[in-house]
Amino acid sequence: MVIEPDMKNHSSERLKTEFFARNCRIVAHNLLGKTLVHQVREEILAAKIVEVEAYCDFHEPDLACHGSRNNGRPTKRTKVMFGEAGHIYVYLNYGIHWLFNVVTGEKDCASAVLIRAVEPISGLETMGRNRNNQPQKNWTNGPGKLTKAMEINQSHNQQNLCRPNSVIWIEANDSVPVDQIGCGPRIGLGKTPEPWKSMPWRYWIKNNPHVST
Repeated sequence: MVIEPDMKNHSSERLKTEFFARNCRIVAHNLLGKTLVHQVREEILAAKIVEVEAYCDFHEPDLACHGSRNNGRPTKRTKVMFGEAGHIYVYLNYGIHWLFNVVTGEKDCASAVLIRAVEPISGLETMGRNRNNQPQKNWTNGPGKLTKAMEINQSHNQQNLCRPNSVIWIEANDSVPVDQIGCGPRIGLGKTPEPWKSMPWRYWIKNNPHVST
């Protein structure tokens, strides 16, 4: 039997557009420790954000960012990245995994934060079932794993996280102290050229067992 954790510190304050309408790397840093929430049917699935990656064309090119393709012009896939901050960008990776991103920065200047790993807080029985009852440490320690566990998919693409009636939102919690945050190169960038491939724009909470490996 799965024991639900104590939710007494589960905030009801949703992050607003202003939080996301800033430099991508600042938003990425500040998202660590915040709570990602998805209301599925009558149930709340919630998890603490423990690892993120910044993909920023915020006044500086980033050739790892999807928004830099097509000569920096929007495509059907990437147009949400050029829109208002706080919207959801979900895309299919390797034809298998849905990846969940939050749009940041200024309108018409594509940037987003990939939520790379989370720590389950609420809805554990459902998350475990969604992950085929694997050991809990493997439920959400990767961007494709967490979307399966939390039932996030293409249907959520372009939705506004900050809308009061959104079924997916991020809740405000205390920021993680700087000395508890690690940083390093982003993962899985394939043939992305330097220096972008090695930019240390992945951030995680040190020693958290749910960070991707």
